[in-house]
Amino acid sequence: MYLPRELISHLYLHLVRTYHAQSTPVLILVALEPDALCACRILTALLKRDNIPHNIQPVSGYGDLARAGETQIQPMQIPNGGSGGIVVCLGVGGLVDLVALLGLEASDDTEDPTGGVEIWVIDARRPWHLNNVFGAKPPDSALEEISGNGRSRVPDVSYGRLYRTYRPGKGGVIVYDDGDIDEELAAEREAFFALAQMPDIENDANESAGSETESDDLDESKVSGSSKKRKSWSDGEEDDGEAGGRPRQRRRSNTGDSLSSSSNRPPARGLHLTSETQHRRSSSDASRSSSPVSQRSSPLLPKQPSARTLRRRLLKMKQKHESVCQAYYSLGASYSEPVSSLLYSLASELGRADNDLLWHSIVGVSSLELYGRSMTGIGISNSSNSKDSAGWGGERGERIRQVLRDEVRRLNHPDPNDTRGEVARGEISGVIPTTARSPTDTSIRLSPEPRFLLIRHWSLYESMLHSPYLASKLHIWSDHGKKRLAKLLAKMGVSLSQSKQNYTHMDMDLKRGLRQRLLQYAPLYGLDGLVPLPASTSYGREGWGFVRSWGWKACLSAIDVGVIVGAILEVGKLGARLLTDSNGWDTGRNEKKEVTDEDGTLEAEAFVTRFWEAYDALENVEALKSALPTAQYLHRAILRTGTSLISKRQIRHLRAFRMAVVKDGPDVLLFTHPSTLIKLALWLGEAVAEQEKEKGGSLSTPLVVAGLNEARGVYVVVGTGGAIGAIDIVARKERAQKKAEKLKQKEARTAERKRLREGKRITKAAAAADPDVGTESEDSEDEDEEEDEDEDEDDDEKIRARGYGKNRFGNAFQEVIDETNARVRIDSFEHCVVEVRKDDIERFLESLSVKAVIG
Repeated sequence: MYLPRELISHLYLHLVRTYHAQSTPVLILVALEPDALCACRILTALLKRDNIPHNIQPVSGYGDLARAGETQIQPMQIPNGGSGGIVVCLGVGGLVDLVALLGLEASDDTEDPTGGVEIWVIDARRPWHLNNVFGAKPPDSALEEISGNGRSRVPDVSYGRLYRTYRPGKGGVIVYDDGDIDEELAAEREAFFALAQMPDIENDANESAGSETESDDLDESKVSGSSKKRKSWSDGEEDDGEAGGRPRQRRRSNTGDSLSSSSNRPPARGLHLTSETQHRRSSSDASRSSSPVSQRSSPLLPKQPSARTLRRRLLKMKQKHESVCQAYYSLGASYSEPVSSLLYSLASELGRADNDLLWHSIVGVSSLELYGRSMTGIGISNSSNSKDSAGWGGERGERIRQVLRDEVRRLNHPDPNDTRGEVARGEISGVIPTTARSPTDTSIRLSPEPRFLLIRHWSLYESMLHSPYLASKLHIWSDHGKKRLAKLLAKMGVSLSQSKQNYTHMDMDLKRGLRQRLLQYAPLYGLDGLVPLPASTSYGREGWGFVRSWGWKACLSAIDVGVIVGAILEVGKLGARLLTDSNGWDTGRNEKKEVTDEDGTLEAEAFVTRFWEAYDALENVEALKSALPTAQYLHRAILRTGTSLISKRQIRHLRAFRMAVVKDGPDVLLFTHPSTLIKLALWLGEAVAEQEKEKGGSLSTPLVVAGLNEARGVYVVVGTGGAIGAIDIVARKERAQKKAEKLKQKEARTAERKRLREGKRITKAAAAADPDVGTESEDSEDEDEEEDEDEDEDDDEKIRARGYGKNRFGNAFQEVIDETNARVRIDSFEHCVVEVRKDDIERFLESLSVKAVIG
């Protein structure tokens, strides 16, 4: 089932009204990523204000999720002695059937297989598992509505959609819709419920000719025995036919009842006859049996199709609906609205929005860019060509960021002590804030953030050097690229000695004029999207970032916090120090300990330990500052490793993608974590895309990067998409323009036809009573043909647009596993991440090279 966006607070308000001291605490399952972490902070803040106990359980992958189902969720079920309860999945479980994965499937046909456990799924990953959205499991009202027997009142659930009359607490899986399900999954919804109503039928292609009659009887009884719910076929009841005649056949009526008909003479008009009527008809037939048969044929309906024909039609319909669902799953991975944004919408709907919750939402939304998550899955973007700052999601992502900017203006009023307007003038001129306005200032401000990395906590030179955007544009991995960076600084009037000072200690005049100089000289080096364009008005600050102050303690941008929190999750607060000293992982207890093992269980435990460090750091600015060296160390390692791979020409060009393998070097242990490997892959992808662009090659540059985990004997493999996201948006605009032009031309032709028909009516009015019937019919036929052609073009265009450019590495990985039987472990929530045994990596990549990895 799914909860529409306009009812986003419906379930939570019911929880607040019905929760009592004896209720089971709310269980929150959280993915190990900054977006889900920020969403968890927002949700726990709401629960604390309403005095609702809750437990937080971090999950690093599907293995952890299954264990949580076994140890924590199944004991909550009423048949297992629990009292039910609520489980909230943040960034978890949208891609899989949660009822099956958590082990909530009932052994018998019970009313609620979840046993009174209600699961709320809030996930940005797509595609949805359709059983979570439309099934799992509808209440009685939904089944009545599906079967057409529902009452005339407004339903609680209609085709999986919840309405205001729905009363929670019945169990099941409920997905929070961000607006896409109603708009985009109409065909999938129809196919899902059609399959749910069909009986369980298999295509038996090798039926013997001698058993056709028996098969027909059996198949017909199975068709007639189908019910509203999906169930398996059962043996039908064999009916004895009349002497010398074939057995009576059963056909299916509109109401689901089986109608019996004679093979010699079907009932007139196809009506169901009562026993009395049949007795009278048989008596009348017997009395007329001696009379000669009339040669005149009686007005009977066409012969009813045989059972075999009905079975074939049913199989064809089933295959058609299954192909619709399979086509949806085959579109590839993508991302929709961030989880933290949805949770902030819930807080705003409840009237609880404040600066703390808004900041968590901003950090969660900003973090998506760091991990390459876009509307086309994980991959590099081409947003620099739009002369705007970087950002995920194209137009939709910019709308979400614009809403957040409006919220910043609403919750953060101008400083009343700023009588001379110095702060306002500074913001208009585009100076990057580095300090708070006062010792008690905790406000959020808009800032024209350049695409540098940790600029407030690094020197200008280091910040520019480690920026993935600048690295690809200037070819930082080469000596020539570093010279170009030095020339850019020289043109801006910044010496190397000044640029290598800490940014906060630089000359104030240089900092005031930095943005204007970047706008002037950056286009000379192809850096059009380096800084946001000047705002025409105080409210037209598209592309501006967000900055928050903690008094005199610190001033951090949302991207800075996302970088630091991500580094804590991937390395740990003391991970940089321990990795420098030895090969041990930080487990949060300042001790060296080997945490790798064959199945990665201990490694996952270390990942979960870092979750609590990151969770505390979101509310503790001192913890964020102490983790800054870890973030800097991580990005230095990305620059070192990426430079080494490119300079040594270790990026191979295969048929469908490019490939790089990290198996030696000082930082190899860092890139055994999927998220750090994704960051390295994005860095390399930007560089490869820029090289291809200069050579005039393809802009689509999918990339596969493998990192060796020697202790476990596996390779962690990630697949990222090319620069398709921005191209897709441009293509959609072009298609929209073409469609608008066609519509104008069609309207002009329609107006011309009307004018011609009106003229013919006037000239032929005296000659005939209906002079223009033929003309009208011809014109209407032409119009219908054109409308059909336009609809067909629109349908084809819509299908192509849905899957165009999406990351299909997850589908390709599964195909390779089925073909090669390679030893592969898929545990990450990112379906473009797998683990392959060291001995199987060669044949795995060889088979992958011929697959379609981009939609």
